[in-house]
Amino acid sequence: MYNYCVIGAGVIGGMVARELEKYDRSVVIVEKAGDVAMGATRANSAIVHAGFDAHEGSLKARFNVRGSVMMESVAKELGVKYQRNGSLVVGFSDEDKKTLEELLERGKKNGVRELRLLDREEILAIEPNIGDGVTCALFAPTGAIICPYELCMASVGNAMDNGAELCLNFEVSAIEKTETGYKLTAADGRTVEAKTVINCAGVYSDAVAAMAGDTSFTVIPRRGEYMLLDRECGSLISHTVFRCPSKMGKGILVSPTVDGNLLLGPTAENLEDKEDTATTAKGISLVRTQAGEQVKNINFGKVITSFAGLRSVGSTGDFIINEKDGFINCAAIESPGLSSSPAIAEYVVELIRKAGETLTPRKDFIGKRAPLHAFREMTEEQKSEVIKKDPAYAHVICRCETVSEGEIRAAIRQNPKPHDIDGIKRRTRATMGRCQGGFCTPYLVRILAEELGVPETAITKFGGNSYLNLGLTKNRK
Repeated sequence: MYNYCVIGAGVIGGMVARELEKYDRSVVIVEKAGDVAMGATRANSAIVHAGFDAHEGSLKARFNVRGSVMMESVAKELGVKYQRNGSLVVGFSDEDKKTLEELLERGKKNGVRELRLLDREEILAIEPNIGDGVTCALFAPTGAIICPYELCMASVGNAMDNGAELCLNFEVSAIEKTETGYKLTAADGRTVEAKTVINCAGVYSDAVAAMAGDTSFTVIPRRGEYMLLDRECGSLISHTVFRCPSKMGKGILVSPTVDGNLLLGPTAENLEDKEDTATTAKGISLVRTQAGEQVKNINFGKVITSFAGLRSVGSTGDFIINEKDGFINCAAIESPGLSSSPAIAEYVVELIRKAGETLTPRKDFIGKRAPLHAFREMTEEQKSEVIKKDPAYAHVICRCETVSEGEIRAAIRQNPKPHDIDGIKRRTRATMGRCQGGFCTPYLVRILAEELGVPETAITKFGGNSYLNLGLTKNRK
């Protein structure tokens, strides 16, 4: 029997679990996938929005603005890369300018600081490569960029470092109300009992809520397709460049990433299939066309990968966060969910208190976590000292991203532990460079097999049947 069970190990679930670990309570996280950050957190725009887009008085507006203010310090505590680069919402016509003026007023009402409108000359002064058709822009200096899956892994890992348990491949198939709380049953028969359940199940949050008797809302997946360009393109712009939003979302953006790449996307397409993350020719073509209108001189020959993610779009038009009988919904957390995540976690604790529970802060809570990429950010002298202690740090495995064997082994030993090649990828950036793992994958297979104590033939790319090797040659020792 746990005090709290968090369903879903995305960035919302991770932030909630970490916040709950600040108190003298037991926490378990259950996740249907084989790793954390496998849903919307894995593939999104990585933007910490300023908070001008959401309508005044909505949960989106409230938690976006609060979360944006909190994020810098949270990222610092968790050792996650964060950059306050500012954002531009660009317009191409007088009609767009009216929309930007509305966003400006909405942002002021939401409490967003330093917003202002720019004309073309002012835009060119800070972004020389802005598109030729851009005439105006809303400038939000408080906008920022972050790595979403690193934030998730760090928050889940920090919760685990403080005592939380993580149950992977735990696909909730039934929820039963008991005298003392709830009993959750997984598809494979495993069970977990908890006094309070927090539903952070992303696109499946409506199905999870229905298992607990709440059928008041539905969630549909909205697919967004992206293109990622090589690091040599990352300096083309310095701000995140949006276009005027529509009913389907904030539209295509062009943005540098915290790791130095250039990101384009996403599209917005409502689907029925909650697992469909395929890219399409139509979607990629749209990204390419609109991104080129917003920012010129994009070298599309430097695209190193394309991918798609799913956002959770709820039937109410707002975040769905409520509590009843010890069951808390954190559902329909679409954009600006990442930006809102620390504030949502804070609010969950508030809901628990309002339900009548007394929470005692822990004196032994460890809030800080070492950065995943600490080694590469060291000085040459510091690196030399680390290599003297562990020569594996001198052995570069991923040439594109300059990731050493020492970093890879350290990541495998750190909570939450990876079990496949993509898990190493998200933690260390190995295979994320221009060759996309063409050079380093065999070495990663060998290292992961050694660390997990399994044969190399057991290693997969992303779990399931995605095996990389069929067997050993006869002469292999």
